[in-house]
Parts: sequence; C-alpha cells; structure tokens
Amino acid sequence: MDSGANPQRGNRSVAQRARFFSFRRPSWPVILRVRDRHNLKNYIQLNLRLLYWILIAPFTGQFFKIAPIFRQMVFIGVRAAPMVALTAFSVGVTLAMQAAHSLKELGAEMYIPDLVMLTLLREMGPVLIAVIVIGRSGSAVAAELGTMKVSEEIEALEVMAINPIQYLVVPRFLAMLVMLPALTIFGNYIGVFGGWAVCTFALDFNTAGYVLRALESADTWDLYSGMIKSAVFAWIVITIACNAGLHVEGGAEGVGQATTASVVQALLAMLVVNAVLTGIFFFAA
Repeated sequence: MDSGANPQRGNRSVAQRARFFSFRRPSWPVILRVRDRHNLKNYIQLNLRLLYWILIAPFTGQFFKIAPIFRQMVFIGVRAAPMVALTAFSVGVTLAMQAAHSLKELGAEMYIPDLVMLTLLREMGPVLIAVIVIGRSGSAVAAELGTMKVSEEIEALEVMAINPIQYLVVPRFLAMLVMLPALTIFGNYIGVFGGWAVCTFALDFNTAGYVLRALESADTWDLYSGMIKSAVFAWIVITIACNAGLHVEGGAEGVGQATTASVVQALLAMLVVNAVLTGIFFFAA
C-alpha cells in the first residue's frame, strides 16, 4: 500500500517544487532591467566624479596633469583629421550636386551655396563628424580602458592611491571636449570647399560669387548652434565610452561586447540629443 501511494505523493511534491522554483527564477526582461538600471547608475556616478575632478578638485590642490590631455588630443582629434576631411569633402560635393539637380529645374542655382553652407553648419557637420569620432576614437577609448580593466591595471592604480577617474578619464574627456568642436569647424571648411569645387567646375560659378553668397546666407547663430551640438556630442561620446570601458566584465569577450555597446549607445544618444537640440533651437528662434 505504501509503495503504491508514495510515488504519486512524491511526484506531486516534485511538481510543486518545480513550479515554486520556476516562479522564483528571474526572467530575461527582469535581468535586463536590473542591468540597465545598474549601467545608468554607473554612468551618472561617472559624470558626477568628472565634474568633481574638473571643477572642484583643482581648488583643493588636486590638479590634473596637462601633458596627458595633449596626448589624448593628438590621439582623438589630430589622427582623425584625414577621415573627417574626406567625409566632409564628400558631403559638400554630394550636397552641391543634389541641390543643383533640384534647383536647376526652378532656375534657382544661385541658392546652392546657401544650402551647402547652412546644412553643414547646422546639421551635417556636427552629426557626421561626431559619427566619425564615435567609430574611430570612441570605440578606441572603450577598448583601451576595457583592456586595462581586464588586465587589472585599473586596480593597480587604485592600490598605488591613484584615482582612475583623474588619471584616465579626465584627460580623455577634456581632449574630446576640445577636439570635436575643432574637428567640426575644420570639417565645415572642407565641406564648403567641396561645394565650391562642384559649383566652380560644373556649374560655372566664380569663386567670389560663391564665397559671398555662402557668407551672406549664414548667420552667427548658425555657427554657434553647431558648436553647441558638437560640445554636447563630445560629452556624450566620451562619457559613454569611458563608462563602458571601466565596467568591462568577462575577459577579452567582454571587451569586444563593451566596445560594440559603447558605439551603439553613443550613436543612439547622439541622434536623440541632436533632435532635441534642433527642436530647442527651432522653437527658440
């Protein structure tokens, strides 16, 4: 009798335990939400520590070194200049040719310099150059810091009483904050030059007329709005890259995943912020 009743009772208890543990097992959406909340917390803490080391620490005698900033400016900005120049020139040529195709039917070819100048200053210059910097410099920063994290070099800095934020993040942050607007100005000049090449050699514009028309169409605020966007993009790109690199887990595979995640997150954040800033400038004007 006992041998006949016990299997059913045992099966029932096993099924109940299985249902109990199945309810207790966290689902993937819950895990992802917890991970995203943790990443957001790390990102906010990184920004607060950056502000402390840049704005408050120098007044307490804790200065950051200048030489690493210039090294990072060369790495982040100067070495990216050829890619920026090629991209900006291609965009300027493409804008001029597309505008010429559409405006020629309306007899409004004289407005091609206006379109090239305003589009580069307001939108295409800051956005496309930020994309180039994200793909080249942002990913490199995330991979470099991630490799240092995996090889325990960051822990070694902490053992030597060197703050990783002050030593590693602050120079990269300041270098990006300087070089991305500088690259944007450089790219704007190259893009306008690309438009000039099309207008001069294909549309019979003279140089003086092209330059005069382009300068008359642009306002000072057009340049300022692009510089504001570039500065905000620089902040977003470098903080996302540094946050991804400083919190790498899982060895070499984790470095690759963190680098990919930093590029994707920086691109999405940059595009969303660009839309928000464009809306603010549009309604403020």
